[in-house]
Amino acid sequence: MQDLLNIAVKASLAAGRHIMEIYASGDFNVELKGDDSPLTRADVASHLAIMAHLESTGIPVLSEEGRSIPYAERAAWSKLWIVDPIDGTKEFIKRNGEFTVNIALVEAGIPTIGVVYVPAKQELFVGVSAGDEARATRTVGGEDDWSVETWLEEGKPIPARAENRPFTVVASRSHMSPETAHYIDELKAVHGEVETLSKGSSLKLCMVAAGEADCYPRFAPTMEWDTAAGQGVCLAAGCDVLNWETRAPLTYNREELLNPWFLVRGPRMAAI
Repeated sequence: MQDLLNIAVKASLAAGRHIMEIYASGDFNVELKGDDSPLTRADVASHLAIMAHLESTGIPVLSEEGRSIPYAERAAWSKLWIVDPIDGTKEFIKRNGEFTVNIALVEAGIPTIGVVYVPAKQELFVGVSAGDEARATRTVGGEDDWSVETWLEEGKPIPARAENRPFTVVASRSHMSPETAHYIDELKAVHGEVETLSKGSSLKLCMVAAGEADCYPRFAPTMEWDTAAGQGVCLAAGCDVLNWETRAPLTYNREELLNPWFLVRGPRMAAI
């Protein structure tokens, strides 16, 4: 598990370097994919950098920018990597820094390793929820010349204690649905003062894992690669990521890669 974690972190850092080179150049070469979502040359460069590292593991990879893989083939995979080379491409194009590299190891449908790297902020979230090495950490302000080992050694445990703050909801910066707004109103009826944080990409899951928010309701479309790595961090930090309809944990490598609505619930909310 430690070897696989090291490879995933190394892949995320390599992808981040490629992304930031293009980010600094301003030459994004934006195209629209079949679903009208944007694709930049940074997405492609990040995908290739990640694949160069993960291929050595012999574990199959499901990536947003990879080839379409029929479910008949994927169904036989008990273990796989799920990757989003740039989660928050719209945030990348807006140049607000709220985009991430997402890499998750999924076993029997559950993310057991989650790596979320924030290249613009040199911030790394890591979650391992299997074996004797279970832990969730956050490394802030890493350096370009740090080794993978240093990135992991410098990580601080999460979640941090939630002291002297109101009940906090994190929501999408780009996809605030009417259903989400209604749910936040319901939370206000229960908790009184409710603070709302807006974030892009998988940072929303990481904010709950870090203890900076109590929940993240997502009542709008997402794909498996948008959430798998963040869920890996959340699970290791003692948070739940629940299918909104069934209240069962969100699972992966499904025939339908479009996620159902879900709720990320931190320990503080679960205790209420």
